[in-house]
Amino acid sequence: MVAVTRTPRSGWIEQGLLALATGGPDAVRIESLAQALGVTKGGFYGHFANRKALLTEMLDTWERESTDAVRAQVESEGGDPRSKIRRAGLLTFSDERLPIDLAVRDWARRDPTVAERLRRVDNYRMEYARELFGKICSDPEEIEARALLAFCLAVGRHFLAADHNERTHLEVAGRAADLLVGDTPEH
Repeated sequence: MVAVTRTPRSGWIEQGLLALATGGPDAVRIESLAQALGVTKGGFYGHFANRKALLTEMLDTWERESTDAVRAQVESEGGDPRSKIRRAGLLTFSDERLPIDLAVRDWARRDPTVAERLRRVDNYRMEYARELFGKICSDPEEIEARALLAFCLAVGRHFLAADHNERTHLEVAGRAADLLVGDTPEH
């Protein structure tokens, strides 16, 4: 007799996050996820009571990976505050995490529960940015301004469609990050 393998809970969550990133919360459908995983939808109910439970687990996973996991990786890799600030931004808005983050932001516009979760994540991220910027400058107003500008650069640059003369968008964003962390020739 061949043992029946079950799709792990994490597989459903990961597939759900992919669906969220590409199609928003309406794309997170049990039947579609089962098809993408190559399984029947019956296995879903061994892990989750319903779709709402899956959506909650997806948000829990996104929150954990966007906050604690990013901070743990940044801190474990060490370095000076400037390199930590850069690494935190790159990890937070990596090619893997960014589409999910943007989908959660869009979802939060229509769902107050998701909006509250996003607020909590953004507050966590801002607090970590304040902590890191506090290691390179001492003025509380400057710390707050730099943290806000860094966060706006990280999130907002993905919505900007402007051209940048002879530079790429990524080059200009990199130079903006240099200015924010004080990584200039005089520093």
